[in-house]
Amino acid sequence: MTTAYKLDRIDLKILTELQRNGRITNVELADKVALSPSPCLMRVKKLQQAGYITGYAAQINVARLGETLTVFTEFTLKNHRQIDFARFQEALERTESCVECHLVSGGYDYLAKFVCASISDYQTIMEALIDRQDVGIDKYFSFVVMKTPFERNSLPISLLFDDKI
Repeated sequence: MTTAYKLDRIDLKILTELQRNGRITNVELADKVALSPSPCLMRVKKLQQAGYITGYAAQINVARLGETLTVFTEFTLKNHRQIDFARFQEALERTESCVECHLVSGGYDYLAKFVCASISDYQTIMEALIDRQDVGIDKYFSFVVMKTPFERNSLPISLLFDDKI
């Protein structure tokens, strides 16, 4: 459940530090944001309750797992009613290989990111999506990632809220 909570400078510092190290102890976090441990813990709990912190997870180095394939896919839907968008989004949400999905403006409707074991696995996923009449895909374009020079797993909070930090 999310509740209204207005972020201040200290909250933004807490979020920045937790992005850098989600396993930081409360005492270390409190020290980094210039609070005593008890108020720091209370703020973290408020940030969680308000929905700013949605969870904690390990960041996995995909390259260390072995051969994988990352594909960005542009989708255009046949129809543009709310039900069409909802069905498409639900279908992609159920597709475990789809790790990101964005409704975008421009020449297509959605941009999705897939991580698969191989090109044949990606092809199987796409064929299954296309075969489903209720998903309503008109066309799609695939962009296979050859190399990922860098990837950020954190938001640039200091740039987004420059005047508050």
